[in-house]
Amino acid sequence: MSSILPDEAVFADFRRQCLSTDNWVNKYDSNGMQVWVEVPAKKENRGPKIHKIKCKIVIRDVSAATMYDVLHDNQYRRDWDPNMEDSYDIARLSANADVGYYSWRCLKPLKKRDVLTLRSWKVTDDEYVIVNFSVKHPKYPPTSKFVRAVSILTGYFIKATGPTSCIFTYLSQADPKGLIPKVVVNTATQMLAPKVMKCVHKAGQDYSAWKENNSPQHKPWLHPDQNTLPMMDPAELSIQRADSLEDVDTCTKEEGQDGEDSP
Repeated sequence: MSSILPDEAVFADFRRQCLSTDNWVNKYDSNGMQVWVEVPAKKENRGPKIHKIKCKIVIRDVSAATMYDVLHDNQYRRDWDPNMEDSYDIARLSANADVGYYSWRCLKPLKKRDVLTLRSWKVTDDEYVIVNFSVKHPKYPPTSKFVRAVSILTGYFIKATGPTSCIFTYLSQADPKGLIPKVVVNTATQMLAPKVMKCVHKAGQDYSAWKENNSPQHKPWLHPDQNTLPMMDPAELSIQRADSLEDVDTCTKEEGQDGEDSP
């Protein structure tokens, strides 16, 4: 039985997709930022499909290493991510892989979303890659308070272009589930992508100053010996398929009182 953990082929294919323009249509190009949507080579006749989207930004004032740290630092995310409801790491799977939880707020009357993902990363001299996809964990099943979303494939490719500059690429194919029409999901994703990228860039600009006052030497994603998460056997996890989740997207009165905050 093959391991659920990504291998070298997964990282290589993700990198290839980030760099490729074949079967990708450019939807936005302004001030060093681009948004692309994949056009499948063959049309499928199974109804609307969630698009794969790719966002690329040229960053001239933040190093690739700093942007990589921002993506890993869960404590810092509470400072810069305005939509986050909760986020935490659950367990280590290997020296470069873990499983974690993330939830976020949606506009009323939509329920909050959450996602459980296996995340893995790879670092070379001037490139950083992070990939994740949804998994099932026996102790973290979907709950009635959230709609369990699905990351089919999501990740980041960061290429250093100088000591304080990089090209930052975000690629994602994710299904928020619920009752939102696929065409609305696809359109909203394209419109929101530049805003999200600007937010992440700003987080990179502010990270060094923040980190000086928040455990500056603690970076378990770079130093595995600092990682205190419990170890978990990857075989206990299985891939979460979107079609196995219920399409529910309405708040009960009690949930509404608990607060569906706006982003």
